[in-house]
Parts: sequence; structure tokens; C-alpha cells
Amino acid sequence: MSQVPYFVPRAPYAEDPFKSKGRRFKEDESRTRTPFARDRDRIIHTSAFRRLKEKTQVFVAHEGDNFRTRLTHSLEVAQVARSLATALGLDSDLAETIALGHDLGHPPFGHAGEDELEIQMRDYGGFDHNVQTFRVVTELEHRYPDFLGLNLTWETLEGIIKHNGPVTNKLGKPSWKAISKYDNEYELGLDSWASAEAQVAALADDIAYNNHDVDDGVTAGLFTLDELMDVPLIGPILFAVKSERPDLDPRLTHLEAVRRMIGAMVDDVMGETLQRAAASGVQSADDVRALDHALVAFSPDMAEDLARLRSFLYERMYRHWRVNRTRSQARRILGEMFALFLKEPEVLPTYWFAKSQNRDEAGRARVVCDYIAGMTDRFAIEEHRKLFHLDVWN
Repeated sequence: MSQVPYFVPRAPYAEDPFKSKGRRFKEDESRTRTPFARDRDRIIHTSAFRRLKEKTQVFVAHEGDNFRTRLTHSLEVAQVARSLATALGLDSDLAETIALGHDLGHPPFGHAGEDELEIQMRDYGGFDHNVQTFRVVTELEHRYPDFLGLNLTWETLEGIIKHNGPVTNKLGKPSWKAISKYDNEYELGLDSWASAEAQVAALADDIAYNNHDVDDGVTAGLFTLDELMDVPLIGPILFAVKSERPDLDPRLTHLEAVRRMIGAMVDDVMGETLQRAAASGVQSADDVRALDHALVAFSPDMAEDLARLRSFLYERMYRHWRVNRTRSQARRILGEMFALFLKEPEVLPTYWFAKSQNRDEAGRARVVCDYIAGMTDRFAIEEHRKLFHLDVWN
């Protein structure tokens, strides 16, 4: 890895917390924290953030304590984002904040849960986990007396909803109606790229999940180190580790390879980003937004290698029969609960039943969806048992 100096000058295109566009609802500033650091703390204190500890990535929470959850994933993304932002001279608080908040809207059971809620909400306005995350921080979390949501800064909200790029092409989807409505009342510039810090958070997500999925897949026995030897990026790194340290046991070998792979990906992003910054001549955060392409990115070679790694993981991990079996069970649990709650809202807990009243069917479905999306894996399993098995008492 290249050596990064302890102090990196602030990039001219970094976000300045003291020049923030502010919050939708006026508040006095903190005496001890920048606006972006305050956003980070508000996210950490949410119920939605705490529940990430038992929301799955690939493996359901009850399958073992050694596998990643949405919480550990979010922490890993935040660590990579903060380190990368610091090395690039960007605002590390903003990058970390967006990274910590990017998965707040994920339902239980990972992508299986999201797929099932998309099906159940097909006739009621749809479901999208990115939109759900935005709704969590602007509406569903109610912790303050003067407003719904967390009243985050404009820059944090922008980063949460468009860290992967402009989203105007999605606004016609029913599931994105909430974003269009919010943007009409508080414009977020949905047709442009987000800040460099938000883009760092997006790349940190890619770095974290590709590496920890390799780690979890080996740990779960879904594939072996030998099978990874022919996979781009991880294969050559594994070969180097084995050549340099033939004494290492398989566990330490794969952990060392993952550590080096993270370093290689971080170095690649830094090199490509600095090259793009020099070529484009960006001198402000608004210049970053005005570009017609991402500023923070992997090099073409790294992007190609990652595509082949993801293809391997998709075949050998995400669609492994053991994972497929869990996905099937998870979708049945959520589908059966959704149908029951929609048909018999009186069996919802008091708070959610009250929210479901005086609404049309689409409105009731959204309440049911919000309730289910907020569940952890364990809670969803237990709630299903209580609803469908007479021998389980509430």
C-alpha cells in the first residue's frame, strides 16, 4: 500500500460543515459538534440504527454470531468511508454519517425481505429500500417535539438519497413518490451528482460488502480458498499470501487476503479519484455536483475485476441452495404476515393499528409495510410464530 501522510490538506472541493445549506427546520447550532457530526450522532441514536444489529446481510441472524449483520456492515462501511475521506482531504464526518445511515431502511432478511415487500406493495405504491431509508430519517423516526424525522442537514439528506448518482430517472416509479413529494417542498437537486463525501460512502459500501462476503462465504463453507484462486483480484492476492507465508493456517490466510484486498481497493479509489479531480479541474463542492460523471470511482480495471468477483459470489454464495432455502422461508414469513395484517389490522400492535385507521387500502398497506420493514430477523420470526401458532402466547 502507498503511504498516506498523517495530515492531508483539505481538498478545495470538500464540503465545509460551516457553509452547510442548513436544515429544513431551523435549529440552534451545537456548541460542541459540527452540523455533520451532529447528524452522525442523531443517526446513531435512532431505533432504526439499533435494530440493524439483527437484520441480516446474507445469513439470517439466527444462523450464527460470526456473520455480518446490517449493523456490523454499516460500521465497516463507515470505517472505510472515514479513512478514505480523510486521505482524500474530504469532510470525514459527512462521509461517515452517510455511511452509517445508508441501510436504515432495509427490511429483515436482506434482499429476500426487500423482494417480498416489493411484491406485496406492488399494487399499493411499491417499496424501495433507499426510499425507505429516506423516510426513516425524514418521517418515521419521531424523537423530537417540533418535527418528524431527524431534521438532518441538506448535505446528509442529499447523500442518503443519491450517493449512487442522480435519481431523476427513478422519480416516475410509484415507490419513489415520497421522494418527489419531499423534493417539491425542500429541493435536493436530484438531477446532479452528490458531494464527493457521499460518493466516498457509496464506494466504501462496495469495498466493505465485497470483502466481507468473501470472508463470510469462506467461514460458512460455501466455497474454499482453492476455489478463489482463479477469481480476479482475490486470487492473485491469495497466491501472494500463500507464497510469502506458507506457514499460515487457512483461517489467517483468508483474513490476510481480505485485509490486503481492502487495501488494494482503497488505493485504487484514491488513485482514480485524484486523477479525475485533476482532469476535471474541480475547485468546489458545487463543481463536483456539476460534473456529468462520478468524481469518486474505481479504475476501469478494478471495476472489471469486481464485476467478475461479484459474478462468482452470486453463483457460489447468494444463490447457494442453503441461502436459497433461507430466502424462501423468509419470504413466506413476510408474505403471510403482510396478508394477515392488511386483512385484519386489529391484530397489529396498538400504535400501528392506530396509524392504520382512517386510511384507504393503499394507506393501510403502507403502514403494514412500515411495521414489517422495521422488524429485525428475530422479531419477524417470533411475530410470525405468535400469529400462526396457537401454542405460542403473546
